[in-house]
Amino acid sequence: MDVPRKTKTRRNKRVRQAAIAVLAVACIALVTFGISRLKPAAPSVERSTVLIDTVKRGPMLREVRGPGSLVPEEVRVIAASTEGRVERILVEPGTEVAPGTVLLYLVNPKLAQEAQDAEFALKAGEADYNYMKVRLESERMTQQSQTAQVRAEYEQAKIQADTDAQLARDGLIAPLNYKLSKVRADELANRYAIEQRRLDATAKSAKAQLDAQQARISQLRALLELKHSQIQTLSVVAGISGVLQRMDVEVGQQIQPGTNLARVAEQQKLKAELKIAETQVRDIQLGQQASIDTRNGIIPGHVSRIDPAAQQGTVSVDVALDGALPQGARPDLSVDGTITLERLSDVVYVGRPAFGQQQSAVSMFKLDPDGRGASRVQVKLGRSSVNAVEILEGLQPGDQVILSDTSQWDNYNRIRLN
Repeated sequence: MDVPRKTKTRRNKRVRQAAIAVLAVACIALVTFGISRLKPAAPSVERSTVLIDTVKRGPMLREVRGPGSLVPEEVRVIAASTEGRVERILVEPGTEVAPGTVLLYLVNPKLAQEAQDAEFALKAGEADYNYMKVRLESERMTQQSQTAQVRAEYEQAKIQADTDAQLARDGLIAPLNYKLSKVRADELANRYAIEQRRLDATAKSAKAQLDAQQARISQLRALLELKHSQIQTLSVVAGISGVLQRMDVEVGQQIQPGTNLARVAEQQKLKAELKIAETQVRDIQLGQQASIDTRNGIIPGHVSRIDPAAQQGTVSVDVALDGALPQGARPDLSVDGTITLERLSDVVYVGRPAFGQQQSAVSMFKLDPDGRGASRVQVKLGRSSVNAVEILEGLQPGDQVILSDTSQWDNYNRIRLN
């Protein structure tokens, strides 16, 4: 027997199934849209892993800090004055030396020969001077004798002329005889004047020749002294009290004038040479107080020099030490220096964060009142120090902020503290 179909019941069932499917799809879409609209959950951070500080109000000491080393105030680089060969080295680096301490010996046979030649030349020049002096004295005496002889003849002729003049007036001799006597007297007078001038010229000529020879002797003596001084420089001395830092030559080495031989530094007069970041050096001025940490004591000092040029992002700042050096201080010892810039009397400040420079705006995480979370806030920084920075806007005294590096949470505005 045939069973009749329930067509209507089956159709209603399909309608219900379709409605349920549409409703499920709509619910899924709504849930997906809602989830997409949700903000990411705040990440959890262990409180012990971050550095937290409280904003304060009051005085703040502005300082800058930088690493450096102790360097001698006086360093002498000893260079070779003459050519030579290193024969012997007497002092090793690290040894204390005095001004007269001989560091090494040089030899130069050619220089020794030149000194001997200069000595012989000086002796020859002195001998020539003595010979010339005797010869010129003999010539002067000869000229003096001739002058005296002409003078005697002139005196006799003058007496004869005067006598003939008297006889001629008395008519005892002819006037011609008187005239001849007078002419002879005048001639001898001229000869005597000439011989006198020749005697004076002889004296002047002798003095000029002796002076020229004396100048040559002085030149030869100066040359000999130069050679002797060059020989003395073959024994290289320290020149100052200090410590031999470096010996730049070896035994047997041939050197030329101007070659650096050694370096001596005064041990007791040291200064600190600090490397300060070029972004922090603009407020440093000469005379500002500083302190140098040698890791064996703190030495007070003051800024004595600021390098005008920056190298590799830092500027060299010299600090003169005002206190006594601690035991063990020596050149090239690594130190840390802190320079005091100014004292601010009443400012809002907080510990210096791991990010952000002075006079800039940064974002920081400020803790909630209950301390369980932190929200990102915009903060305007002012003047900074080594461990603190001035707050111009964004925070109030009593607020707590995270100073650690928070770059890993740049995509979050809140974090949870556990």
